[in-house]
Amino acid sequence: MSSTLGQAGLACLGPNLMSYSERLAALFTAAGFPEPSRAIDTLLSYVIGMSTTEAAWLTTVARSGETEAGFIARLMPAAQQAAAGHDHLAAAYDEAAAHPVVDPVAVRDAKFAYGLDVVLDGLEMRLPR
Repeated sequence: MSSTLGQAGLACLGPNLMSYSERLAALFTAAGFPEPSRAIDTLLSYVIGMSTTEAAWLTTVARSGETEAGFIARLMPAAQQAAAGHDHLAAAYDEAAAHPVVDPVAVRDAKFAYGLDVVLDGLEMRLPR
């Protein structure tokens, strides 16, 4: 997957990608980033990382033939057992088991939004004062 993603930008050096990249660079420059490409790379790395992780997860769920909520429910006892003896992890899995996932899409969206907020907050700290 990594090698394919690494080649994607090179294979698509056409007018659409250049236009998109130019608009993105202009946006980050207008926001005040002295090195907009570094901020853009950080943001894109987060988005690509989360997207590939979600795609891998959803592929695993699809291969199981179960609903996502059903797959999580079936996996939870094994996760709790594996986390036994690891206090922080065990507590997190016990909490998750006590509140079964009703809407996995909402959970994924909330996780993405939280991480995006953290990345954007960090980037904001890099802006000149």
